[in-house]
Parts: sequence; C-alpha cells; structure tokens
Amino acid sequence: MTHPDDRPDTPAGSTRRMTVAQALMTFLANQWTVDGDIRERTIAGTFGIFGHGNVAGIGQALLQLHTDEPGLMPYHQARNEQAMVHQAVGFARMRRRRATYAATASVGPGAANMLTGAALATANRLPVLLLPSDTFATRVADPVLQQLEHPHDTGMQVTDAFRPVSRFFDRVQRPEQLFSIALAAMRVLTDPAETGAVTIALPEDVQAEALDVPLEFLQPREWHVRRTVPEPEELARAVEVIRSARHPLIVAGGGVLYSGAEDALRALVEATGVPVGATQAGVGSLVWDHPQYAGAIGATGTTAANALAAEADVVIGIGTRYSDFTTASRSAFQHPDVRFVNVNIAPFDAYKHGTQLPVVADARRAIDALGGALSGWQIEPAYAQRIAEEKSRWDAVVDAALAPAGGDLLGQPEIIGAVHAASDPTDVLVQAAGSLPGDLHKLWRVRDPLGYHVEYAFSTMGYEIAGGLGVRRAAPDRDVLVLVGDGSYLMLHTELVTAVAEGLKIVVVLVQNHGYASIGHLSETVGSARFGTKYRAQDPATHDFVEERFVPVDLAANARSYGVDVIEVAPGAEAARDLREAVRRAKASSTTTLIHVDADPLRYGPDGGGWWDVPVAESSTLTSTRDARAEYERARTAQRPLLG
Repeated sequence: MTHPDDRPDTPAGSTRRMTVAQALMTFLANQWTVDGDIRERTIAGTFGIFGHGNVAGIGQALLQLHTDEPGLMPYHQARNEQAMVHQAVGFARMRRRRATYAATASVGPGAANMLTGAALATANRLPVLLLPSDTFATRVADPVLQQLEHPHDTGMQVTDAFRPVSRFFDRVQRPEQLFSIALAAMRVLTDPAETGAVTIALPEDVQAEALDVPLEFLQPREWHVRRTVPEPEELARAVEVIRSARHPLIVAGGGVLYSGAEDALRALVEATGVPVGATQAGVGSLVWDHPQYAGAIGATGTTAANALAAEADVVIGIGTRYSDFTTASRSAFQHPDVRFVNVNIAPFDAYKHGTQLPVVADARRAIDALGGALSGWQIEPAYAQRIAEEKSRWDAVVDAALAPAGGDLLGQPEIIGAVHAASDPTDVLVQAAGSLPGDLHKLWRVRDPLGYHVEYAFSTMGYEIAGGLGVRRAAPDRDVLVLVGDGSYLMLHTELVTAVAEGLKIVVVLVQNHGYASIGHLSETVGSARFGTKYRAQDPATHDFVEERFVPVDLAANARSYGVDVIEVAPGAEAARDLREAVRRAKASSTTTLIHVDADPLRYGPDGGGWWDVPVAESSTLTSTRDARAEYERARTAQRPLLG
C-alpha cells in the first residue's frame, strides 16, 4: 500500500515518514503474543476518549489506520476513562493475560480518570496499556489548559501520578525515544512475572511530530510467554517437605488459571488426594463438586477450607499473592510448625511468609513437575475421610443458603441461588465490590475454569458493568452475568450505553438494598452502627439521614433511559422464582438486559469461620464501639507473626 506521507527520496524498504502517534499505533497493531501453540494479537484494539492532547495525535492516527487498513487496529468508544481500563482488564483476564487493549485519554482530567483502573490492573497482575496525553514537551505554550503547576518541580504533571500504580512508566519526550520505550513496554505487558498497568505518557506536541520510522519497527513481532520450569534443587526441597506432610493443603490462586494449569492441578490432586482451597482469583481451578475441592479459603472462605487450613502442616501456595483475605489476616494457618511451599512465576510472591521453600516457576510447569516427583505418594486415609466430611457439611450449608426462604424481600444468598439455577456451566459471573464478593466466594458453584470473574485484588466499585463488557469482548460465545449492588452501580453505570451502542449483550442483575450493604455490615462489627452507609434523605436541621425516608431514585428507569431492556422483579413470596425466570429470559435475548431486584441487606450469607483485621477504635464514648473493641482484641489473638 502506498502512503501519501512517504518521502519520495527515502530508499524503498528502509523507513517511513510518520508521526509519533501513527508509528505507535501501527507498531501496536503488529504485536503478537505466542503461548505454546496459541498465537493472538497482544493489543486487540484501542479504547479512546478524545480531547486536546490526543485528538490530533492518536485520534488522527487511528482514523488514518481505519481508512488505510480497516481492521488493523479496531477503535472502541467508552463513556468514562476509568471504564475503558476496566474493560481492558476484564478482557485480559478472560484471555489468560495473553491479550489486552490500549486506552488513550486527553490531558489532565481525562488522564487522571484512568488512575483507578491502572491501580486495579497492577494489583491484579493483569496487563493493560495506558496512553495518557501530556502537556507540551517543548513548553512553548506553558501552562496549557488543564496543566498542573508546581513551583518546586515545573516538570511534574498529572501523568506522573501513574508511576506508583504502573508496572512500567515512561514519557516520550522526543520522537526518537519512541522505539526503545514501545519495545520496553511490550516486554512488561507480556511478562507473566512483571505484568500490570503499562503507561506511556505522550506529550501532545510530540504525538503530532514526524520522524523517519524504520520499517523493522513496524513489522509483525512475536512475544513468547515465558513458562519457566522449576529449578531442580528448589523442586527437590519442596517435594521432600510435601512427602513428609500429614495434612497438606493447596491454596490455588489466579496463577493457576493464567497459566492454564487447571487440568494439571486436577491430575495432581486426584493422584495425591491433597485438598484445594481457592482464592478469589483462583476460583475455577477445580469445579465446585470435585472431591478435593474444599472451596473458598480465608476471610470469605468456607468452613471446610478454613478448617483444613487451621491444621495444615504444609501449605502449597500455587499462583497466589497471599492477600489478607486469603490468609484471614494471617489467622488462617494455625499449625505451630506450618511450612509454606510457594509456587509462583514472580519471586516477590514466591518468597512470602518468610518461606525457605520457594519454587519460582510457571504454575503449569511446576505442577507437572510436582506430579512426577510425587508419583506413588498419597495423603493418609484418615485425612482423606476428614476432607470428605468437611466438604459434605459445607455443601449442605450452601444448599440451605441458596434455597428460597419465601420472605417478601430476598436475601443475597437467595439471589445468588436463583441466578445460579438459571445459569449455564459456561456462563461467566462478574462481580467486584460490596458484600457480593464474600457471598459469591463461598456460595457460587463454579462449573468452568473461566466461569467466575470477581475482581477482588482492588475490589473496585463500578468495575462490574465495564469489566463485564471486557469479558464479553473476550468470550462472545458465553453469556456474561453481572451482579452489582446499587452502590456500585451508581458509581459507573454509563457503560450500559457502550453495551447498547456496540450490541454487546450482558445480563446485569442489579441488587437494590438502598445503601452500602458490605460496609454497613462491617460498620456494625466495628461498633459504628452503619453510620453513613444507608441511602436516605437528609434532615436539613439535624443533618441526620432519616431511617424511613428512602431516596426516590428509580434505577430501573435509569437503565431504560440508556436503551437497555429492563425486567423488574417484584418483592413477594415468589420473588426467587421470578428472578430465575427473568435470568432465563435475559439469557434468551440478543440484547443487554438489566434485572432489578429488591433485597434485604440484613440477611447475610453463612459464616465460613474466617476473619478480617479491621482495627476498632481503642477509645470511645460509644458502648457499641467499646464492645466491638473487646471482640477485636479477642479475635486478634489468632494472628500468627508469619514472616514476610
């Protein structure tokens, strides 16, 4: 193809005259991730909201690509910059980190709006490429609209805020810097041990500057995912300790799924009998009814997994970063001589808890190696019987929790039960914040490795709808079921417009409980009496939020105004049945549907025996707070001083 901006005096096959933005977008369109026999585009497309800073740079470059080479770099609109990043993250997780999207925003507030998404991506170890615009590198028009000014550092700008929330950050101050920066960014995006938010700040003048671009830079380039095998010495030490264990337990994290290790894990536990507890990111590593699956572990875990964790003498963490929810704020593992075998592609995570038994390796390669080295070894029959009994007891608890209770307002477990009953095994459940993640972790019976998508590393309110769209883009053959509370819905519901505009079907179940159910419950446990957690009208004289005065907001009407189909489930004894039927109708539809259901925020899921460390005020005039402090001091005695 002949390009009008090619210099006639440029030797054929050597360089092309392009702007920085044109060169970058063409480069990104030609990057490929290779993972074994899977090869796919690393950057599947670009989300963008344009303003001064990127409209004449990246915006023009995307238009030119769309005109000259349609389909090479697909462009998608969004309604909020934060939501663009959430979509990219949802897509990346569903693609097991092999592919993601780029997201571009304008100078100032547009760029700053992506910060939450950047932190979410990095906390979750999920790749996303951020291209925030920056002020003039030449400072010829200094200060420009939306520029920050710091007298002590005139070079500091909004984009510098991305440094602590990115795994990679650089700024293209000169056109010639593009080549090394772009290649370094791709290295981090495709590195399973380093990935997260990758940020390239682009000054608005530099974006539009032209340079001679080597054609080699624009050619297809492959990035092979590193599947590191365990060091023989590390493996041997780990195997020796595992073979000596009487009550071993595997903690399966997101790394199991990102490396596609679920089949290898199933083979390992079937051969050895070792039980598995899953983190939020690790749900799906085994299906819910597998004999070795004890369910969720930690603060939002099951009684089965937490009972086994309490007596485990060897904990085999595979692909987990051991968050405080996974370790129940370091109270889960109570064996006095517990040892940790930590399998992780990232040394930072492999060495946690002061372990002397790290296995720095890809999860699938490590599990395969462990399976071979543990051949012929199994847990003791008495321990196997204990696992079966704990699992059976918990399964009965879940059966009761998910069953309709017949009240006027559904409890959250009943809602989960009704949605699950209407779902198919390959459906993807999407959630992120509020009380739903805790109940889903314990109660959702996952039947497919990629069927559970709860963003809990950053637990970002507003992630659900945007993340669900990203999942749908990544898996158009699956139904995506988005569960969202009214509090989280109100923070970022505008991407419903994107769903309608692009014909991306998702099913949104909006749980209306008139406030923040999760923090309300937490507020009670710390003696703060649900202060500030209910959506109520305020009395202007007393500044109190009056209990009986609900805010007259119609969220079902809000969704309808976006062009979304809406089904309202009326309160009453048949609400659970009606919700099941509503989900089935929505799944049968070809368009996005929102199901509005009222819920009782005071009906909680069953207790799994986990704990979460949230400090309570040490001194207070409130009796409720003093009582909560006494309970906190009692619970804190179970914490272990694990190293690291």
